[in-house]
Amino acid sequence: MHLRVWALVLLLAAGPLAAAPTMAREDITLTFGTYAADKPTETVRQYHPFLSFLADRLTERLGKTVTIKMVIAKEYEEGIRQLTAGEVDFARFGPASYVIAKSINPLIQIVAMESKGGQKRFKGVIVVHRDSPIRSLEDLSGQSFAFGDELSTIGRYLAQAELLEAGISSADLKNFDYLGRHDLVGVAVGAGKYSAGALKESTFKTLVANGVEIRVLASFDNVTKPWLASADLAPSILQAMRDVMFASQNEEIVRRISKNGFLVGEDADYDLIRSAIDRSRRF
Repeated sequence: MHLRVWALVLLLAAGPLAAAPTMAREDITLTFGTYAADKPTETVRQYHPFLSFLADRLTERLGKTVTIKMVIAKEYEEGIRQLTAGEVDFARFGPASYVIAKSINPLIQIVAMESKGGQKRFKGVIVVHRDSPIRSLEDLSGQSFAFGDELSTIGRYLAQAELLEAGISSADLKNFDYLGRHDLVGVAVGAGKYSAGALKESTFKTLVANGVEIRVLASFDNVTKPWLASADLAPSILQAMRDVMFASQNEEIVRRISKNGFLVGEDADYDLIRSAIDRSRRF
C-alpha cells in the first residue's frame, strides 16, 4: 500500500496548557499516537483534554514533569508503523490495528481497554440510505458498497465477515471502494453514491443527528479499543498509566474518552478480531 504520510503534532504539558511550568525542567516527554478515523479536528478535540489530564496525573505519580506530544497519522498503516517502530510511546488503536501491530512486534502491551457500560463489546453497523428498498444483507448482491480504511476493524474486517456470512463476497457486489474515515462512508451512502457501507454506531448516530439520510441494515459485535504501550515504554510509566486509567473515581474528563472508564485487557480479548481478519481473506 502506498503511504501518504501526514501527521498532526500537539504538545500537551502537564496542567493547563497556557500556564507556566511548575517544575524547573521537563523530565519525561512521551509521544501519543493514533490515526484519524474521523475528521482530524474531531480527533484533536477528543484526545486533547484527556492527554492533558493524563500528563498532570503522571506528573503527580512519577514525581517528574511529564509532557505528552500527540501525533495523528492520516492512515491506519502509518499509525501502526509508528507504534511498532517505537516512534510513539503509547497509542489508542482500533482492535484490528492492535492485532496487526502485535503480529509485527509481539512486545507491544495493552495498557487498558475502554469500557462500554462495563463491557468489552460494542456495535458496528452496515447502513443503507433511509429510503433504500434493501432490507437484508442478502439484498446487497449486485449492489455497491463503501468500506472504511483497508485496515479498519469495523470498516473492513468485521463488515466483510458479516457479508460472507450472508453469502456475499466481492464477486457478488457491483463495485466497492475503501473511503478511509467512517464519516465519509456514512455521508457517501446518504448521498446515494453507494448502496451500503460500514461504520461505527457512534458515527452513524452523529451523522443522523446532522441530517444524513441513512438507516441501519445490520449490526454486529466489535471489541472495545485498546490503549497500547510500545515495546520500549518504561515499566514504571506503564504502571503509572494503568493506575490513572483504572482509578475508581473517573473524572468527567476521562469519560470524554471512555464513557464508562477502562478495563483490564488481555490479548485473548481480541481473538474475535483475529478470526474476522482471517475470514475476510475469502472476501
